[in-house]
Amino acid sequence: MSIQKKLSGIIFGSVLLILALNQTLNLYAAWDNLRNESESNMKMVAMQIAVSVEQSRYSSNYVEDQIARNLRMAAILAANELDPEIGNINNDKLKDLAKKLEISNISLLVKTKDDVVVAKSSDPKELGLSTKGWGYWYTAFLQLFDNHNVSVVQGQKMENFWSGPFEYSSSNPEYIEKWGYYHDGKRNYIIDPYIRSTSVSDYIKIMSPNEIVQQSKDVNPGILEITGINPETFGSDTMEPDGNDSVNVKLRNRPIKYGTYKYGNVEKDKLAIAKALGQQEPVMLDEVVLGKKVLKSFIPVSRPGMGSYVISVVMDYSVISSVIKNQLINNISISLLLLAAFLLGSHVLAGFIIRPIQEILAKVNNVAQGEFEPPLMVRSRDELGLLALRINAMTHHLMQHTNRLGQTLEENRAVKEHLESVINGTSDAIHTMDMHGRIISVNRAFEDLYGWSAAEVVGQTPYLIPATALEQEEERLEELKNGGGLPPIETVRLKRNGTVVEVSVSTSVIRDEEGDPLSFIHVSRDMTERNRMEELLRRSEKLTTVGQLAAGVAHEIRNPLTTLRGFLQLQQEKKLLIPLHIDLMLSELERINLIVSEFLILAKPQAVHFQQKDVHYILTDVISLLDSQAHLCGIQFESKFSDKPATVHCEENQLKQVFINIVKNAIEAMPAGGTITIEQSLDQESVVIVIADEGEGIPEEMLPKLGEPFFTNKETGTGLGLMISQRIIQAHKGSLEIQSEVGRGTVITIKMPFAGEAAPQESI
Repeated sequence: MSIQKKLSGIIFGSVLLILALNQTLNLYAAWDNLRNESESNMKMVAMQIAVSVEQSRYSSNYVEDQIARNLRMAAILAANELDPEIGNINNDKLKDLAKKLEISNISLLVKTKDDVVVAKSSDPKELGLSTKGWGYWYTAFLQLFDNHNVSVVQGQKMENFWSGPFEYSSSNPEYIEKWGYYHDGKRNYIIDPYIRSTSVSDYIKIMSPNEIVQQSKDVNPGILEITGINPETFGSDTMEPDGNDSVNVKLRNRPIKYGTYKYGNVEKDKLAIAKALGQQEPVMLDEVVLGKKVLKSFIPVSRPGMGSYVISVVMDYSVISSVIKNQLINNISISLLLLAAFLLGSHVLAGFIIRPIQEILAKVNNVAQGEFEPPLMVRSRDELGLLALRINAMTHHLMQHTNRLGQTLEENRAVKEHLESVINGTSDAIHTMDMHGRIISVNRAFEDLYGWSAAEVVGQTPYLIPATALEQEEERLEELKNGGGLPPIETVRLKRNGTVVEVSVSTSVIRDEEGDPLSFIHVSRDMTERNRMEELLRRSEKLTTVGQLAAGVAHEIRNPLTTLRGFLQLQQEKKLLIPLHIDLMLSELERINLIVSEFLILAKPQAVHFQQKDVHYILTDVISLLDSQAHLCGIQFESKFSDKPATVHCEENQLKQVFINIVKNAIEAMPAGGTITIEQSLDQESVVIVIADEGEGIPEEMLPKLGEPFFTNKETGTGLGLMISQRIIQAHKGSLEIQSEVGRGTVITIKMPFAGEAAPQESI
């Protein structure tokens, strides 16, 4: 898409966005105004109905007052003819008296312990009727009995008399009646004359606000329902969804005082009514009822003589929606005409604006193709003119850098060819691998060593590492990836034909700018020839050592053999066995056996069975074994052992042999007696044993020769004991060090790998 179209689209889109926002704000404002207007209209209708109801109430109160006066007169006349004691009055007397006074019925109410009940009546249905649940009526009865006056708000109050408002009959609910209650303090009952007539019911229906409600709905077609709600009983457990209540049926306590309740939701409406009464402000609700979206308003009303109640007005939302819809259609029509004009104008304006940009774009295309001349013509000093100047400067510098880059490219090509020749000319096999084990590149020495050509292995994962070395190689690569450094390692690799080649491998990792590993470089050197030469050197050294041992053994055995020969010849000549000579010969034979046994141990160690043992217990066994010999020589042992277990993987008898050899040497080096100190401790990952004596010590010039076969400074020694001990310690992957000073004694330090804690052992 061209810049002209984009710029035109931006202008058009901006205008469209502005118009859309304007339409949205207009619609919202119109909706808000209509809603406020509807709310005001609904409130005004409610107030009109409230005023009309109040006016009707005034007319009704006048009629009720006149009837109340007539009832009081009837009650006074009845009091004159009735006995003060209720027990002397019967129901027939009351029936005749009601007929005489031209009223419907007369009832007599008495006060019990906790109630006021009808004791006598001309209407049998009234007998026994309790008034305890009648609210303020019951309060009025109690006040009449106590002080003959009533202080309740409702009804007509006169001297010794009170008359309640029109109400449905408790004994005959189909009738609306008017009662009067008279008590002059001269009798123990209340006289209750009342009027029951269809004329009263018709009058109440005529004065009901329902007619006013219907007229208000006719004047305002958008109003669906108007309801007068009694907040005291609305939403009770006995109230049905349509507003009817089987318990609260009186005019004073019906949930719906007037109107209908079709568009109601009892739970939500109950909360709204409580909120409206609490705030004394109208509460608005948007709901969908009976498939219609409606606007409901709950207006609190408080009028003298009627108490506080709520008028609910339900309006059809389509009234608001239709106005909004008409306004929306008009606004869209005007907006479409404006958009068409702006679209055409934006296209022309965009073409004029982007003309310099098209020239700059053409120049950039030429530069991209390598054409740096001629420069752009600058016709203005605005932002586009400054851009043209910067492009000319950029083109000039780019031309210079391009020339330099060409020279650098030639130099890099020469360096690359030189490096490739060096890598291919080296005798070490070099190959690079990615992080998934695929080979990236190899040199010529790799092809010669392993037998694969570059074309065969690049991008592949050849089988170079045998299974025995695979785990070791994975650990090395993982350590390299984690940032560690590794020295070269001698290992084995597989050739293409499956044969094993001994190599020294050096591996390094290549990382990107963020430090993440990209690939590995492996440099392999063939070690076959060097290892063969080293093996020959080892064999030669071994032959030399064996020769030295053989010469020493021959020399050491020859002396005892000469002694044996002399004693045997002497006994042959004398033909007599001399016991002393026999003991000497057996001693010399024992010496020969000792030399041969130690030589065999040195040349071919016995089969060992390594187990996890605590050095503490091995040393304890050795001390117990040599303790008697030490006491004979005036020597004491001082042991300092660690409290923690000092376990090692060892062959117990061999370690005992080492410790016995060292301790015996210490005993023999202390002819004047003294103390041999044996210490055992833990040093990081090693078990350390230190054996120190207080003997004569070893001259400094003799220390380097210790451990050589048959080198000894003792008259009866063979010189093989220390050499065998060193060989045993080395087989246990440990070390043996000797420190000595003439006149002060010798210290031997043995270190072996710590094998971890083990179960406690018992010394033997």
